[in-house]
Amino acid sequence: MPPDRLEALAGLGEDELLARVLAQGNLPRHIAIIMDGNGRWAQHRRLPRVAGHRAGRHAVRRVVTICGRLGVRVLTLYTFSQENWKRPPAEVRALWLFLEETLAAERDELAAQRVRLTATGELDVIPPRARAMLDATIAALAGNDGLLLNLALAYGGRQEIVRAATRLARLAAAGELDPAVIDEAALRAGLYAPDLPDPDLIVRTSGEHRLSNFLLWQSAYAEMHVTPVLWPDFGARDLLLAVADYQSRDRRFGDVRDNGAESPAAADARDPGRWKRLLRIRS
Repeated sequence: MPPDRLEALAGLGEDELLARVLAQGNLPRHIAIIMDGNGRWAQHRRLPRVAGHRAGRHAVRRVVTICGRLGVRVLTLYTFSQENWKRPPAEVRALWLFLEETLAAERDELAAQRVRLTATGELDVIPPRARAMLDATIAALAGNDGLLLNLALAYGGRQEIVRAATRLARLAAAGELDPAVIDEAALRAGLYAPDLPDPDLIVRTSGEHRLSNFLLWQSAYAEMHVTPVLWPDFGARDLLLAVADYQSRDRRFGDVRDNGAESPAAADARDPGRWKRLLRIRS
């Protein structure tokens, strides 16, 4: 979306902006967010880094609420990455403690909004107290029928793909799978959450332009929106602007469409020699 149009939308009140986005239609089913900037937020305020992580909890609440109002089906939050284990031990302990505190404090509000909860990643390595709180909260919210909040915990995209490939190798070695028939669906079955739809929109806060090992398989055709806003300051308006930006994109998934005419992909299927003739290449 042109910057001037986003700027114009940013000048609207939150309710009017929400109405505009809803009226536009073409809403993402699955939004994934790389929640970046907690440390810088704290640093700018001369606070310890852990204060930024604690402040980020309020942004989570705002985003969950606005996604529910939009009718988004799935919201995935990059909560703790495999790389986060490399941080100072005190910060790592604080991150898991904040997860416990947040789940305990937000459970009633999540229930009131009919939010369900799930988690993806290497869940077996989560510290016992945090894992127990996570499991209890998932169970408590299991009967809800609203937004599915998916927490990526101890998660790494490369590790997830290796895990799925290892599963296929074991099946093939055991004679339970013919390597010749391995396809995308077979590999996808070994991902942490194979039944979740791929994200339509990935939002990264703090202005960085990278995926940081997040949903590498699933993000193949996701639209990306990068905002300079640091995660603790991210609010409903920022999420709505990200969705408005998404709505302005022409998602072709590698295809080309021209005013409802037959797509090149369809033409190629009907006439396999089409591209060779167009490029004047002899068969």
